[in-house]
Amino acid sequence: MTRINQGGEFDIEVGGEPYVWRLQRRPQWSSDPKERRGMGIAVRHAEGQREAVLEFPPGPQPRFGLKQLQPSQIPTDLVAKAIASALAAGWEPHSRGKAVTIVVDATGG
Repeated sequence: MTRINQGGEFDIEVGGEPYVWRLQRRPQWSSDPKERRGMGIAVRHAEGQREAVLEFPPGPQPRFGLKQLQPSQIPTDLVAKAIASALAAGWEPHSRGKAVTIVVDATGG
């Protein structure tokens, strides 16, 4: 279940734990493939401080004139799988420190 908070944050539950996520960066395309960047989702535990930034691959460039990606268009199951992958990769949401960046694939794995 996902619910939006004020400030563009969404509540989500993964493994029985409450998390909060937001779209930190929309996909960025360029004619140079090295400069393309996928979307970035910032996530933290609802009771924790440490954020993880989940970076997705850029994917195909959208057609000209297509509207920008909106956070409400991101599938909840994709975010949940990406959070589970971050936890499996060693992210400790209750610890303190700088945000950690975790690269996931297009399916969130």
